[in-house]
Amino acid sequence: MRTPVSTYRLQIWPSFTLQDAAAQVPYLKSLGVDWIYLSPILTAEKGSDHGYDVTDPSTVDPDRGGPEGLAAVSRAARDAGMGVLVDIVPNHVGVASPYQNPWWWSLLKEGRQSRYAEAFDVDWDFGGGRVRLPVLGSDDDLDKLEIRDGELRYYDHRFPLADGTFSDGDDPRDVHGRQHYELVGWRRADNDLNYRRFFAVNTLAGVRVEVPRVFDEAHAEVVRWFREDLADGLRIDHPDGLADPEGYLRRLREATGGSYLLIEKILEPGEELPASFECEGTTGYDALADVDRLFVDATAQQALDQLDGRLRGGEPADYEEMIRLTKRRITDGILHSEILRLARLIPAGTDVDGAGLDASQAADAISEIIAAFPVYRTYLPHGEEILKEACSLAARRRADLAQAVDVLQPLLLDADSPLAQRFQQTSGMVMAKGVEDTAFFRYTRLGTLTEVGADPTEFALDPAEFHRRMVRRESELPLSMTTLSTHDTKRSEDTRARISVISESVADWDRVLAKLQELAPLPDGPLASLLWQAIAGAWPASRERLQQYATKAAREAGNSTDWLDPNEAFEQKLAAAVDAAFDNPEVRAELEAFVALLEPYGAANALSAKLVQLTMPGVPDVYQGTEFWDRSLTDPDNRRTVDFAERQRALDALDAGERPASYQDDAAKLLVTSRALRLRRDRPDLFAGYTGLTATGAAAAHLVAFSRGAGESAGALTLATRLPRRLEQSGGWQDTTVALPEAMTDEFTGLRFGPGPVAVADLLASYPVALLVPTTGSENDG
Repeated sequence: MRTPVSTYRLQIWPSFTLQDAAAQVPYLKSLGVDWIYLSPILTAEKGSDHGYDVTDPSTVDPDRGGPEGLAAVSRAARDAGMGVLVDIVPNHVGVASPYQNPWWWSLLKEGRQSRYAEAFDVDWDFGGGRVRLPVLGSDDDLDKLEIRDGELRYYDHRFPLADGTFSDGDDPRDVHGRQHYELVGWRRADNDLNYRRFFAVNTLAGVRVEVPRVFDEAHAEVVRWFREDLADGLRIDHPDGLADPEGYLRRLREATGGSYLLIEKILEPGEELPASFECEGTTGYDALADVDRLFVDATAQQALDQLDGRLRGGEPADYEEMIRLTKRRITDGILHSEILRLARLIPAGTDVDGAGLDASQAADAISEIIAAFPVYRTYLPHGEEILKEACSLAARRRADLAQAVDVLQPLLLDADSPLAQRFQQTSGMVMAKGVEDTAFFRYTRLGTLTEVGADPTEFALDPAEFHRRMVRRESELPLSMTTLSTHDTKRSEDTRARISVISESVADWDRVLAKLQELAPLPDGPLASLLWQAIAGAWPASRERLQQYATKAAREAGNSTDWLDPNEAFEQKLAAAVDAAFDNPEVRAELEAFVALLEPYGAANALSAKLVQLTMPGVPDVYQGTEFWDRSLTDPDNRRTVDFAERQRALDALDAGERPASYQDDAAKLLVTSRALRLRRDRPDLFAGYTGLTATGAAAAHLVAFSRGAGESAGALTLATRLPRRLEQSGGWQDTTVALPEAMTDEFTGLRFGPGPVAVADLLASYPVALLVPTTGSENDG
């Protein structure tokens, strides 16, 4: 198996094709990247900017460059000695425009007789033998159907007509009644849907890749990439949605000739990948959470909790109770169709205290069990204890459901039953929608902590605990990805790094937020906290970007407005608050003064986090463009166009000997990124182990230091500053020293230090970070 030293994620879409990616290979090679990492490239819904809505898995998307584009980027990578990692989407396909998806079109046209009927997860009995499609404004809109060009039309929507079901002059409503699908009002999706989706997205239909024929047809093109040496590894999107993730990975490993595989899997604290999973690890959200918390001041937790309590008019948020309620909001709302389908799978004759378990009681109990889940899903028999504990917690929370839960538990533990299999597919959907996409916009005491894959109740991480986790990572998952920013992160790495400074500046933040609420009041205190943290973290940003973020954040939180029924009056106040940052001189002055306070420390945090991530155990990924400062917010803000020419010019200048005028410049982040990537690629011998190091002196707690040497061998030595504002307030590094095992040279400055104790103030005189390597053949200059 070929494995990467590092990767660089590129978003491939019609405005940046595979041919464009091929053209950037020389720059990425110079940057130090080992493998190119491509977003989904199979044919997707026309106009899709992400590619996760695949409509035809048999072809590389012509709008993204087609097979010629993949050949070009692969050839360029091969010529540069680089590998290619590709993101694939096995769980679902895009069905927004049925005519674009041959599988879905066939299903709608031919129903159960379609050769693709077994590819989709449809409960035919519940739908009366028809697939329910929630596309109408309301059920009354059936009168607006038309028949044109041999198709059923609803405005711009096109649907097939089964053979022999219509004649010229037939009433469109009558013709609709003869089809293998039923068009219904979009609001019925919550309760009446009968096909599995990706989360609550009606236009993404679940695919049953556990069926061998379906797997083979869905992966024929992907397998070709490996047969023809076009790709070296795969990133697997959302494996938790699959009926059998373990079996899927085993078959995929075999089909691709034993290639490198990563799964987009969120591991909750203490959770481990099943040992039976044939993959090298995850896409790195677990690493992101650990790195972020190194730069959060643990002593701020109480003060931020108190502020949160005041914003809520009483007590700070109880996260455990919050996520129970947000998960129930999902199970009782947008995913209720999935819960009802689970209830329908309970074997007939299942009794509770001598009486039949009715559907509403079953749905309530299933929802409560899922709401008690501490992880995304089980992989039975792996995770049996987690399921039992969730059942126990559900029964304690809802004594009225205790008997129903007791009856359901053995059914849910039967790994071979359809109920247990589908329950495992469903619990992850609820976690994602209830926690990531709801609670993370409600639990707002510090935005850094509510990132994908993180548990926001873990407030901070000290270096000693970080070292323990890294030793374990080096031992157990040395080829798992590490990351700081992705196309899915709620905030980019640099935005979070600046927000983290709030933990060192609570009194300032308390005062600033109160003033902003006075000048631009928002009648939702927790959301106001989230909003102004985001604006301060991303500033300067355009009005359009911030308005888009504010609306999305408020609707995701769902407290004062939501997606289904927006509160127009509240959203006007929300828009006015954002506008005030641009139009109200007092608001703008308050905001910019606060940003000026945060920025130097935020930049120090960002460089430190970047260096730690690039040099810690694992395979570091750089998300496109983040070798410069990138203060993005949630998608689509984090998928903007990257100016690679500007980055190439800046890299050329660094290589010509120029150095950043300030560690806050773009060039400083590029310097750290390029030198760390090049070192990892060119000197793998310096990254063969992991040992946490401890400084001595008054400011020792402000240094994160570790060696990547193995045994007695000297390795690369990472030094990074943490809690920089507190460090400055306490008088700087003072007498703090770190012991160097031998003479070493800093990759960023070229200065030489050691051996023996060296003042940290000298090591970090130019930048808040240093990357030291053993010096060869020269006298110490430090």
